[in-house]
Amino acid sequence: MKIVLSFENEVVETSMPFIHPNSLNKIFLAQEIFFEFFIYFRQILKMDIQISQLLEGAKNARGLTVIIDVFRAFSTACYTFEIGATKIFPIGDISLAYKLKEQNPQYILIGERNEQKPPGFDFGNSPSQLIRRDLSDKTIVHTTSSGTQGITNATKADEIITGSFVNAGAIVRYIQLKQPETVSLVCMGYACEYPTDEDTFCAEYIKNELEAKPNDFGKMVKIMRSGSGARFFDKEKQEWSPQKDFDLCLDLNRFDFVLKVEREDDLNYLRRIDI
Repeated sequence: MKIVLSFENEVVETSMPFIHPNSLNKIFLAQEIFFEFFIYFRQILKMDIQISQLLEGAKNARGLTVIIDVFRAFSTACYTFEIGATKIFPIGDISLAYKLKEQNPQYILIGERNEQKPPGFDFGNSPSQLIRRDLSDKTIVHTTSSGTQGITNATKADEIITGSFVNAGAIVRYIQLKQPETVSLVCMGYACEYPTDEDTFCAEYIKNELEAKPNDFGKMVKIMRSGSGARFFDKEKQEWSPQKDFDLCLDLNRFDFVLKVEREDDLNYLRRIDI
């Protein structure tokens, strides 16, 4: 038996031997699954996935944009939602962060400049310093040297989500569900000054997953340990960049949600979407 199927002017031909009619349902089910994968991979091949760096990359980002900051902004943001926060305002200008806190004393200020907690902030940009806290029903104002700057500058993107290893799998699934024509993976680097291992690896990891290519996360971790993540093992920096942050930020696929940027009263905020 020869079956010829046509999909959008593409012809797929398959041959089958004579099969008892009682078995045909299983055959057709298998073919249906095959064509679902066929359609999916056609869509992936049509998807334009671009990796870019720093503020220039954010400013030029188009389509569904993932602003990546592994160490530590958007890893910290995921942990913050996990311990109960209901909303995060990602702020670029630290003076605006202070103003929001002044106008709303109940807000929690989280962030860093030069890796350290700014004066008057409730917490630094450290997941290990937050993980045992209770931020139930709290609104967070979060400002950092890299990640939140990327969100502020990605004004041409159709849609923005945050990027980190702790929810990389959810990010991949979200993109697969949305099927955008263009995906921009923006690596914010160190203080938006130069590219870093962790953000570039995260972008490559997401891209490989979308394109069904292999990833060697263990190898990535080893390179980060001796490269851009080495600062977390510096004894003089443990007060503001503790070693535990390295492990928490690289806890691959710990969270099954993405953080999507929305607008409210001319401010960006992050909304948790479970995937």
